[in-house]
This record gives sequence, C-alpha cells and structure tokens, in this order.
Amino acid sequence: MTQLRPARILLAALLLCTACGRANHIGKPPDFTPTAKAPERVAMISAGLPQAEPPGPESRRASLWSGGQNSLLGDRRAMKSGDILTVVIDFKEQAKISNSTARSRSGSESLAIPQLFGVPQRINQGITDGASLDEAVSLDSSSQSKGDGSVRRSEELTLRVAATITDVLPNGVLAISGSQEVRVNFELRELLVTGFVRPEDISRQNEITYDKIASARISYGGRGQISDMQQPRVGQQVLDAVLPF
Repeated sequence: MTQLRPARILLAALLLCTACGRANHIGKPPDFTPTAKAPERVAMISAGLPQAEPPGPESRRASLWSGGQNSLLGDRRAMKSGDILTVVIDFKEQAKISNSTARSRSGSESLAIPQLFGVPQRINQGITDGASLDEAVSLDSSSQSKGDGSVRRSEELTLRVAATITDVLPNGVLAISGSQEVRVNFELRELLVTGFVRPEDISRQNEITYDKIASARISYGGRGQISDMQQPRVGQQVLDAVLPF
C-alpha cells in the first residue's frame, strides 16, 4: 500500500496539470494574453538610438519643408524600434503530385529427357503410377507490381496584422513582432507574426507582404471550448505515441 502512494500522487499531479490547461476557460471565455510584458510594448517604451541629429535653427529657417516623419513630405515608413507597420498575409498555395509505377516479369524453364540411353524408361518402371521423367524439370515464374501515389494540397489564408519593430540589427535589418487576438463568444482566435525585414521592402503605405519576411513565423490558431473538443485527450495522445499497433 505504501508503494502505491507515490504512484497515486504522481497520477493526481498529472491530472491536475492537465486540467489546469483548460481551467482558464471553464464556464467563461478564455482570457486574453496580457500585453504588459509583450515585446511590442517593450520596444515602444524604449527610447532607441537617434537616427540623425535634429536640424539647427538656421537650417529650419532656410527650409520650407521639414524632413521628419510627421512632415507633409516625410517618409512615414516604419524604420526604428517601436514603429508600427502592417503585415499583409495573402497565402495561397496549391500543390499536386501524382506518380504511377507498373512492373511485370514472367519466366519459364523446361527440361525434357524422354530418351537418354533408355534411362528414363527404366526409371519410369520403378516409380509410382502417373510419374514420369519425360519432362524432368519444369519451372514457371511470374511477378507483377503496381504502385500509384497522389498528393493534393490547397491552402489559403488572407490576413492583415499590425506588427511592431522590436529591434534594429547592426546591418539595418528590422526585427518585427505582431500579435492579434479576437474573441468570439467562447473561442479566442490568435494570430502571431515574427521575422526580419529590410527597410527598403516596406512600401510607401507602410505595408510589407509575408513573402518579404525572412525567418517568418506565422501562427493562426485558437483556444477555447471548440478547440478543446477538437483535440484528443492527453491519455489518448500518450497511447498513440507508445503503442506499436
């Protein structure tokens, strides 16, 4: 009885940890992810490095237009830590692969010795009825194989999300991170985007497409009551992983 106690405690702890993952939205909608320590907020509140020295009084008086981001002719694209840009995800991919293989082979060998110095006739007299050495050896073989394979995939995802520049690398490449959460009833949809972009790839509308993001990590999923019902239970996943059949 004493030996079973640690096993029971371990099983109870495992069941408790499993239940804690869904206890957040039992009887209520799932909670949003807190943004207090999000990397986007950290990048926005940090001062960052100055891009250029502000113009002096003499240059401001001599120029009719200012070159800052807030000016009429200024470049409004995101370029420093804390700036926000729009990531356009228009993901449409289709793949179709079809393979077919067929192979056939047949062979036949026959050896007959009806007359070999009378030896077959003498042997035929001493063996059972119906047996004969007229056709001593006869071999037939045939093999055939056929294989067909087909892969068809179609994916489509169209989204727009605001991302924040979280860091400016020494070579000028911008690290971006964006997140979006939409709660509908008791289901929370999450969209996460991270990666690295070049400043020159950002359009004049302060947008960038997903195919220009290096090391792009795009995640679109959800959590809530519907997602819980679609996922197999932990015990079933463990059995699927360990059972050999």
